[in-house]
Amino acid sequence: MKETMVTIFAEYAAIIVFLHVLSAVVWVGGMIAIRVAVHPSLQSIEEPKIKLGKTLQIVGRLFNLVIPFIIILIITAVLMAIGLGFKGTDLYWLIHVKEVIWTIMVVNFTYMYIKRNKAQKLFDSNDLAGAKMNVSRLPNLLLPINIILGVLAIFSGVVLRGF
Repeated sequence: MKETMVTIFAEYAAIIVFLHVLSAVVWVGGMIAIRVAVHPSLQSIEEPKIKLGKTLQIVGRLFNLVIPFIIILIITAVLMAIGLGFKGTDLYWLIHVKEVIWTIMVVNFTYMYIKRNKAQKLFDSNDLAGAKMNVSRLPNLLLPINIILGVLAIFSGVVLRGF
């Protein structure tokens, strides 16, 4: 199995690295755009139901957009970790750090995804207070955690690949 992954990486290294970087950019960049540009703009909407509805819609679309990129990120990370042969090098520990970071991000994303879906169901049944409660931690706590971790993971990737 390892030899197959090394061969796949050797033959498709540029595509694998490209897909990996693109996936990280879409996921982390999407979160940054939502938090820094979209969320503050949504706060100018005065009608609570419209504001919450638009928030749920935008976050839902982002989450559905990034799911395939998260899967691609994981697959390409495994191919790169094995294919680049870092085992036994001074930077091998950094691969494990990235694995931990991305794992925490996936767990956090999954939690946010579940909370957002629950909020959507509550919103659809006109329980605005319950819906708002389910998404209240996303913009100010959970999303920033993933943004910070994502930026750290991207920086770690630059260190691993060199300048």
